[in-house]
Amino acid sequence: MSGPAVSALLVGGTEDVTVSLALVQDKEGVLPVPTCGSLGNETGDWSVTATPHLNVLEVTVRSKHGLQWCSSNATDSFPESPCVVQTLLVSASHNSSCLAHLLIQVEIYANSSLTHNASGTKNVAPIEPEIKTREGMEGQTGENMTVIPDQAYQPLGPCPCNLTAGACDIRCCCDQECSPDLTDLFRGSCYTGAFGGDVNPVFDQLCSAGMPHHAPAWFPLLCVQSSLANTPFLGYFYHGAVSPKQDSSPEVYLHTDLKDLSDFGYKQGDPIMTAEKTYFTIPQVSLAGQCMQNAPVAFLQNFDARCMTDLEVYRERRGAASVKIKSGVVGGIITPKVTYEEAADLDGVVTGTEILLRNGSAPRNVNVEEHYIFRWDNSTISAVHVRVVRAEVRAHQKGIMAQRFTVKFVSYNSGNEEELSGNPGYQLGKPVRALNTDRMNNSTSLHLWQSAGRGLCTSATFKPILFGENALSGCLLEVGIRENCTQLREYAMERLDSLMQATHVAARGNSDYSDLSDGWLEIARKQLLVQKSDTCHSAGVDAPATGADTSPSNVSGICLDVPAQLHVRILVADAGSVEGVTQQEILGVETRFSSVTWQYQCGLTCEGRADLFPLSASVQFIKIPAQLPRPLTRFQINFTEYDCDRNDVCWPQLLYPLTRYYQGEPYSQCAAQGLLLASFLLLAVLLSNPWTRRRKAWSSAT
Repeated sequence: MSGPAVSALLVGGTEDVTVSLALVQDKEGVLPVPTCGSLGNETGDWSVTATPHLNVLEVTVRSKHGLQWCSSNATDSFPESPCVVQTLLVSASHNSSCLAHLLIQVEIYANSSLTHNASGTKNVAPIEPEIKTREGMEGQTGENMTVIPDQAYQPLGPCPCNLTAGACDIRCCCDQECSPDLTDLFRGSCYTGAFGGDVNPVFDQLCSAGMPHHAPAWFPLLCVQSSLANTPFLGYFYHGAVSPKQDSSPEVYLHTDLKDLSDFGYKQGDPIMTAEKTYFTIPQVSLAGQCMQNAPVAFLQNFDARCMTDLEVYRERRGAASVKIKSGVVGGIITPKVTYEEAADLDGVVTGTEILLRNGSAPRNVNVEEHYIFRWDNSTISAVHVRVVRAEVRAHQKGIMAQRFTVKFVSYNSGNEEELSGNPGYQLGKPVRALNTDRMNNSTSLHLWQSAGRGLCTSATFKPILFGENALSGCLLEVGIRENCTQLREYAMERLDSLMQATHVAARGNSDYSDLSDGWLEIARKQLLVQKSDTCHSAGVDAPATGADTSPSNVSGICLDVPAQLHVRILVADAGSVEGVTQQEILGVETRFSSVTWQYQCGLTCEGRADLFPLSASVQFIKIPAQLPRPLTRFQINFTEYDCDRNDVCWPQLLYPLTRYYQGEPYSQCAAQGLLLASFLLLAVLLSNPWTRRRKAWSSAT
């Protein structure tokens, strides 16, 4: 920076932070270790001021004399050496504890028209100051074009931390524009790695690198003798001719990679496009469990995403009403219809709340839920309806907010009737259709638990069983030491049975609910026989009176045959194909309960605390082949040593790479490698000892 003042930003908690200034005297060219000590807010020639902002403290060091420090002579208008060189130490402390330090080196020249730089270093601390950078140009030719080296032969950036042209970058020790005096300010805090200039790291195959960890014994024989300039990392990102980048805007680069084929109709899985030729995005959960804010929405793919958002970093997304979505035909544009609702209970949405009261802080609205319904017709989108649930929070309220985003595709001519799970066969990921003939509204579904909070069954919600997806869920029951065993069995059975409130399941994804003969299969239930009373009790304890519950829970906290697990097995099979797409249907559904013996788990004390009894439910899809496998022959049954599935050594597959069943490489390449191997074996046989003695015998006989 140049001028009589320099500014830096102290980021973080800035309440009760004291900023001080001191003049540092170097001894024999070595700067002392920065300390807070007893410092003031000004020196004889310099003053420091601190201006608070939102979570930021702007620290400004200003000269009291401006630029009139040295006397300028007409004959010496442009001196090369400065007349004043000083080092200032700016310290930030809180309750006598140091938070951060900032070293500033000042160079003042006799002629103030010359602009020189004041640089500093920053100490890594819980609160870290940030220094405003300068702008400039470097490495320009006469045609105002930057010369980019050929990255196939030399590193593109030998000093990546050199971000500012014409000035010294702080903590960048490889910056050639930093004088030795400036580098001494931050020599102990230099950037490391490739960003700090180590663009040619020592690779493991280099002999001078020494024996790496777990290296084989023959490493010194096969290691590479080479200079670091010939590193294997050189040209790693080289993909062709090098040309200067025309535009560094990420927006332009993003649009060039987008493939917009929506004018010819959407296909399942295609991203939905907007009129601005960008993806229509909604927050979704990735495979790693993170919430991606700008995830594209795929055509005909429903999802239900839940994201946890910090209110401090929450930023309101672009409203759905202002987005123009391409319908799938040339020139077709759809504007979503948005309806807003207010959240009923904010306590169930925001957790760990903390409100910072500030003067003039107005409340703000946040989106808690966003539900999108796309109506589709063949390969086009006919309408989009959005329901947004909003909540009002304080402007500076802290906490974690649970957001929910759902997308559902429905047919253009469908009303409020139940959405199909396939036509005619089931689609993977669609709910298994079921009905209950004992109720008036017979349409229902098979469910699993979706636990929340402590995982108790009382707070768990239901989620449908999806076709083709094996799943396992559970919840916890609170049980006391004096629990009645009969009531515990009935309550556990009631909880497990609540998941299967159905009598029939649909064999196909489009079975009609009003016609029981349209492919509806009755669920086979395997009932669990539980004993109604338990008569055993602990020795040394009097038996309970007649008429009382004689379960062991009243004696020793033990209950036998308590239902704990629900197993659902669904048989599926391929039932033909429609337009080349395989159709799958359900052949049968079986539910089975299993029980366990529950015993109260005591800690130091047993009274006054409840034990947790786990309930679980599992779903398994079993695919039945269209044709039964060929039965084993008598030879395969008796001689199991030749069975490759039962032994580690498989003699029938000795020449497996040469057969047509091997798909790892092309067959012609496998055949060539096999012939080459056979020639080596033949050569080894001919050069072996018996053939050598026979050749000598033949030569002596002749």
